[in-house]
Amino acid sequence: MEHTEEVVGTGAPSIEDLKREASRMSNWRARLAAVEELGKLGGQKAVEQLTRMAKSDTVYQVQEAAHRALRELGEEMEQPVRKSGELIKDVKKVLVRIKKSLPEGHSYEAFKEKLQKMRTDVYDTYEGDKETGFDQWLEQTWASLNRR
Repeated sequence: MEHTEEVVGTGAPSIEDLKREASRMSNWRARLAAVEELGKLGGQKAVEQLTRMAKSDTVYQVQEAAHRALRELGEEMEQPVRKSGELIKDVKKVLVRIKKSLPEGHSYEAFKEKLQKMRTDVYDTYEGDKETGFDQWLEQTWASLNRR
């Protein structure tokens, strides 16, 4: 499912609007758009927000874009390192709970849909991180989960 929300309606976004968009944990695309606008806006508050995002956003694409924006603003910092393993603590437990909540013999599509509805943050973070490999990763993970 494509997220296409805009950062702001009309006019130039304020730093507060952008900080709000940058904190939307269930929409990495909105955070990425906020990074782009923060980079255009510049200034100390934008640099502070971009630095936080470059260091701690859960989606590597967002971290990388924040790092790039900071460099374009003349700020020096280390390149973010892509995290490996679990991006969200105890994600396997979350996925098992969702699988157990579905009827025996459910389809992968039913699992994916329920994950997206119940845990948008998990869905969004892994979709952003895995990019084009998201569906393959999720289907393999779903198939490997026990229903115990």
